[in-house]
Amino acid sequence: MISLICAAAFFVSLHLLVSGTRLRDALTGAVGQGPYMGAFSLASAGGLIWLGVAFAGARGAPWNHAYWQVTPVTREIQLGLMLLAILFVVVGLATPNPTSVAQEGALDRPDPVKGMLRITRHPFLWGVALWAAGHLLVNGDRAGVVLFGSMLALALFGTVSIDAKRRRALGDKWEAFAAQTSNAPFAAILAGRQSLKIGEIGGWRILLAIAIYAALLAGHPYAFGVRALP
Repeated sequence: MISLICAAAFFVSLHLLVSGTRLRDALTGAVGQGPYMGAFSLASAGGLIWLGVAFAGARGAPWNHAYWQVTPVTREIQLGLMLLAILFVVVGLATPNPTSVAQEGALDRPDPVKGMLRITRHPFLWGVALWAAGHLLVNGDRAGVVLFGSMLALALFGTVSIDAKRRRALGDKWEAFAAQTSNAPFAAILAGRQSLKIGEIGGWRILLAIAIYAALLAGHPYAFGVRALP
C-alpha cells in the first residue's frame, strides 16, 4: 500500500507541482527547454511504470479490501463512460490543440477552434477523467481507489494547471483562444460562445476511436487480467 501511495503521489505531484507551475519556468530557464522535456519525460515514464507495478502488486494483497462491489448497473455505466473516454482521448490527440505538448503554434492557425475544441479545449484530459471515473465506479478496492482516484484528480486539476501555464507563456493569444472555448465539456456551447459541429470532428477520428474501444474490450482480459464485458 505504501509503495502504491508513494507512486501515485509522485506521479501526481510531478505533473501538478512541477509541470504546470512557475517551478517549470525556472527549470526551463536554467537548463533549457530540451533538457527539461527529456528529464520530465523520463521521470513521467518511470513514475507511470512504478504506479503500474505497485498497483499490480497491491491487487492481491490481504489488506486490499473493497469498499464497494461492481453491479450490473455500474458495469453498464462504466462501459458507456469508456466509450466517451476513448472518443475524447483519440479525437483529442488527433486534433491540433494549443493545450497539447509542443502544439502552441496551433494558435497561429486561421481557425484554431474547430471540431472537438468546440466542446472542450482539454479533450485528452477529460477523456482520462472519464476513464478514471468509470474504472473507479467498478473498482472499489483500496488499490483501485488510490490508482483511479489519483488519476481522476490529476486529470481534473491538470486542465487548470495547463490553462495557467499557457496563459503565462502565450498571453493575449491564449486569452483570445480561451474566450472562445471552455474547460468543462459543452460549457462554451451552452453559453452561446460556440456551436456543435460534428462534421468538423472528422468521421475517421470517430471510427478510429470506436475501433480502439472495441480492441480494448476484446483485449482487456489478456492485457489486464480482468474481463471488461459481462
